[in-house]
Amino acid sequence: MAATIDSLSFEFFPPKTPEGADKLRAVRRRLYARRPEFCSVTFGAGGSTQQGTLHTVQEILAEGVAAAPHLSCIGASRDSVRAHLQSFRDAGVRRIVALRGDLPSGYGLGGEFHYARDLVEFIRAETGDAFHIEVAAYPEMHPQARSPQDDLRHFADKVRAGANSAITQYFFSAPAYRRFVDDARALGVDVPVVPGIMPITNSSQLLRFSEVCGAEIPRWIRLRLQSYGDDRDSIRAFGREVVTGLCHELLDAGAPGLHFYTLNQADATLSVLDDLGR
Repeated sequence: MAATIDSLSFEFFPPKTPEGADKLRAVRRRLYARRPEFCSVTFGAGGSTQQGTLHTVQEILAEGVAAAPHLSCIGASRDSVRAHLQSFRDAGVRRIVALRGDLPSGYGLGGEFHYARDLVEFIRAETGDAFHIEVAAYPEMHPQARSPQDDLRHFADKVRAGANSAITQYFFSAPAYRRFVDDARALGVDVPVVPGIMPITNSSQLLRFSEVCGAEIPRWIRLRLQSYGDDRDSIRAFGREVVTGLCHELLDAGAPGLHFYTLNQADATLSVLDDLGR
């Protein structure tokens, strides 16, 4: 029996070249056939891709799909965030992914926003209920958190500040997700927590990403990937099997949806969705 995906969404990053923009449009057309609830678009540290984010969001909206720009607050002022919020409202955006963002080297905790909860509070104060606010969740703990308990408290703070739902960092352990959700519920946090899904297509890329963001790759997956060397077909086939199995586990455990980190590619995500019957 095919798994039921109540909510499906995709993440893209703003392309840097006209060729990349053309490619992304083609990717989006293929993915739209799977009826996503929305597509999110990343936002560089300190707003470094802010114009590209807004332009990509505007294109997605014009294509008839809801779009959710990421908005990070580290290095931002209240005035700059206020201007972004107005630009998003003018574009017809109704959903935002509110993030602290990565700390630049040597940055400390300076600036007008220290944590994502500060950004969520500001968005609510400035715009009321104009936006559905998504926040990040970390089933395996944020890499800069002092402890799992401290990380969970930060998550609860973001929700209490006004977040509507959450999207997780990608992971490969369904029990870690279930434990995180159970722990959040024990704190009285009952918003939907949607698993972030990273298709596996390139072992060196996955290892590099995971090192940076603190995502744990189980030893058995790491060893299998290493055993394939440069055999891309075997890596993709194995990745499809692993990610499809993870999605089945998550949906069976009651996950309210799936959010795919597409890396501006379509094939791997579509393969998994084919296996899930979506």
